[in-house]
Amino acid sequence: MQELIIHFEGLLIPDFGAGKTYVYKYEGQLLGGLPQEGLGKAGIKVSSKVLLRAEAQNTFVLKLADPQIYEYAGIWPQDRFAPAAKLTEALTADLATPIKFEYANGAVGKVFAPARVSAAALNVHRGVLTILQLNLKNTQNVYEMHEAGPHGVCKTHYMITEEEKTHEITVLKSKDLTNCHERVIKDTGFAHAEKCVECQQSLTGTATYNYTMKPTDAGVQLSEATVDEIHQYSLFNTRTGAVQMRVKQTLQLMEVQNTPIAPDTAQYSARGSLKYEFGAELLQTPIQLLEIKDAVAQTAEVLQHLAANNVDMVHEDAPLKFLELIQLLRAATFENIEAIWNQHKTKPLHRQWILDAAPLAGTPAALRFINEKFQADEFSAPEFTRALLLGLHMATADPEAIQQAASLAQSPKISAMPALREVIMLGYGSMVAKYCAEVHTCSADHLKPVHDNAAEAIAKGEISEISLALKVLGNAGHPASLKPIMKLLPGFGSAAAAMPTRVHVDAILALRNIAKKEPKLVQPVALQLFMDKNLHPEARMVACIVLFETKPSVALMSTVAGEIEKEPRNEVANFAYSYIKSLTRSTAPDMVKVAAAANVAVRILSPKLDRQSYFSSTAYHSDLYVSPLMAGAAGTAFIINDAATIVPRAVVTKARAYLAGAASDVVEVGVRTEGLQEALQRTPAADKNADRITKIKHTLQALMNWKAMPASEPLGSIYFKAFGQEIAFTNIDKTFIDNAIEQATQETVKALQAGISYQFAKPMLGTEVRRIIPTAVGVPMELGIYSAAVVAAAVNVKATVTPPLPENLETGILDQLRKTDIELQAEARPGVATQTLAVIGVNWPLIQAVVMARGKIHTVAPFKVAARADIPRGNIKVQILPAVAPDHVATISFDTVAVVRNLEDHPADREISLAPAAPSGAQSLIPPSIQKSLCGKVPYFQVKGCIEVASRNAGFMGYNPIYYVVGQHSARISVERGKWEAH
Repeated sequence: MQELIIHFEGLLIPDFGAGKTYVYKYEGQLLGGLPQEGLGKAGIKVSSKVLLRAEAQNTFVLKLADPQIYEYAGIWPQDRFAPAAKLTEALTADLATPIKFEYANGAVGKVFAPARVSAAALNVHRGVLTILQLNLKNTQNVYEMHEAGPHGVCKTHYMITEEEKTHEITVLKSKDLTNCHERVIKDTGFAHAEKCVECQQSLTGTATYNYTMKPTDAGVQLSEATVDEIHQYSLFNTRTGAVQMRVKQTLQLMEVQNTPIAPDTAQYSARGSLKYEFGAELLQTPIQLLEIKDAVAQTAEVLQHLAANNVDMVHEDAPLKFLELIQLLRAATFENIEAIWNQHKTKPLHRQWILDAAPLAGTPAALRFINEKFQADEFSAPEFTRALLLGLHMATADPEAIQQAASLAQSPKISAMPALREVIMLGYGSMVAKYCAEVHTCSADHLKPVHDNAAEAIAKGEISEISLALKVLGNAGHPASLKPIMKLLPGFGSAAAAMPTRVHVDAILALRNIAKKEPKLVQPVALQLFMDKNLHPEARMVACIVLFETKPSVALMSTVAGEIEKEPRNEVANFAYSYIKSLTRSTAPDMVKVAAAANVAVRILSPKLDRQSYFSSTAYHSDLYVSPLMAGAAGTAFIINDAATIVPRAVVTKARAYLAGAASDVVEVGVRTEGLQEALQRTPAADKNADRITKIKHTLQALMNWKAMPASEPLGSIYFKAFGQEIAFTNIDKTFIDNAIEQATQETVKALQAGISYQFAKPMLGTEVRRIIPTAVGVPMELGIYSAAVVAAAVNVKATVTPPLPENLETGILDQLRKTDIELQAEARPGVATQTLAVIGVNWPLIQAVVMARGKIHTVAPFKVAARADIPRGNIKVQILPAVAPDHVATISFDTVAVVRNLEDHPADREISLAPAAPSGAQSLIPPSIQKSLCGKVPYFQVKGCIEVASRNAGFMGYNPIYYVVGQHSARISVERGKWEAH
């Protein structure tokens, strides 16, 4: 073999001569599962003849003749693909329609097709055209470039060789599918997650193309091509096993004909390029295949199932049915949703299921439904608040949805309800953040209304409006908001001088999400605020939090340490030192460099800072990352104290999770007590000369006399964040506390007087994370993780109150209750059903072929209680009574399966376990199955419990840990009461 540039003098251009039709044999195959042979896999195969002919200069016609589709769910490689005859028949007209494309010097340009050709069929054609994409050079035989394809413009490596005797040319082309410009990918559920660059990435993709070409007078003739594309995903470290999606293509020249290809009679229009075109992929989840013919009727059927089967006890399949309801509502139009609502709004159980599912649909139609029904007074305020809280954060983020949220916030009805307006405004900021995460060139114009509101509020001195605007900008996290925020930061904006400390704190906290995107922009701002000794200590400590979240370098961390050494305020020095010291122990991948910098800084600082008071301001950070599992968790807590009192001025706690190459601040709760602090400082607790014990006594006494505080004076505030987004906050004052206590007490009294009998069911969508990626064949592969739960209970409570309470008791309820004797009987059957599914495979409009891991938990815990509270005498007696229990109070199962299903043969799904049956003799080597039962008893309570465990795995195949995971595993727990003989 010698270098191409020495022997071959012709043009390296694929040659398809005019007036000739080139007939190729084509096959494209996708197969998903674990890479080891002998385990279950799922996939599909497309085969056909490919007819290729030049229609004009640089314009070609391509036709798929006699296309056939096959499906696979079996043990690889023993089992064979099975023909999907009905599906082939349904798709033949679409697939066999000829398309046209531009082709010059081996590069594919625009693609043309009649309007009736579906996006799915056209993507299959793109899969064939991708093979023809050849950027060959005469002057080099080894080179790199970025080349266009269905995945985007990806880094591509070429190596060209020539056989010396036959002059047959071989081209080896390899692509890195994770290194692409304009990458074609569709994600849901990742909007507020941070990519952990330092973590091992869970998804990798490569493609290798092998071409054999023969020289001709006009260039080279493509005689054979093979493609091998691999997408590998590992939730854990790849050393413990990874799931693969393997794609193979072959294109082999059969003959050259003179027969022309007749194009379709319909008009051809431009339909894009080689890039994969997304269609309705997001409307169909990979966990179930739905043929939606009548959205209203099908939704009514699912609603009836959920309402009827989750009354006395939660149904084990309720979570999956709830996911089906969400999927149906996503495919529904506004008119469909309205029709469903009108049919069922007067049925309490059906109504509640609709209100729980509609916000999770996340479509513009669902958001419009929530808005219009509230405006029409068909929702109560609590119903609307719950629906809107989820709806805004779950909605598909696009300019239309953003405009909907903005219009809703400005409506007169919402303006009259401050709490609702706050929820909408926070959701608006989150929606902008989600949109900008997908569209990196998103304009700051989406935040212009918020910027204008902030400027107007500053001019009018409206503190609550300023704080709300800052929280919205903090959720959005757009770098363009840095300038408006800095106007409210001391030392940066003239307006800051007139603002209270809590506005300064809100402004500093608003920098956090911007810091995740542009840390270098935020670092100098946060550092200057921390070093400003004229600033309130709380604001400086918050600036320290923001600064360290930008992951400072060794040099910057050393600068901070130098400032701490000279810091006159002990509270600030103690807080910063404790934070730095806790970071030295971090093992999370994205914090390794920060930990190293913190270790340097600690050596600079004086050891005396270790001797902190119990009441000092402090920061705690602790994390654990397990590399083999590619997972970890971190917890952080900040306590900001005021030297004058023992009550912390602010407390913030945050939990962070790492999984499969991503990281996210899962939940954060913050409490500020600035109003309470000011009230306490007007008491003897604020005496600077008093010792710590005296301050504690005075503070406790002041807290016990909270009723004497002014009703309108703010005492504090609390906020909640999920995935880095503030979803709700509330300001607390004496009136708020009084109303909360009074309302809770009144509800209790009503329950005592009338008793309680109701059925409760609450569904939750815990996780919905999806990534859809095109493959070389033109069929999408999808990775998805879903988790849903339904909590249900039937509750009956009867009470007898002596003496009876007055019917119209409005005030003095607590005093009246202190004089009563209460007898209570309660019976309930609470239950929980959860289902978690992880899938990888093909999710096409008409067929699914996926490998799936399914986990299910179903628990029912009935109880019956009798209680008596003789409040005047201070006697309380509780008795647990026998309750009717089901056969099993808890059932847990986990299995891994390969599933293939298509709409034409639905519901005849094919499903097979990933773990094959053990061959004879395997039992003596390693047990492939386990069945055990264990019972125990508690004589005093006369309770007997049993657990039954069953497991079947592929452990007999070897000692790879993954073999023990695949298969079926289950456990059942039963409990019974009664007397039995001792043995």
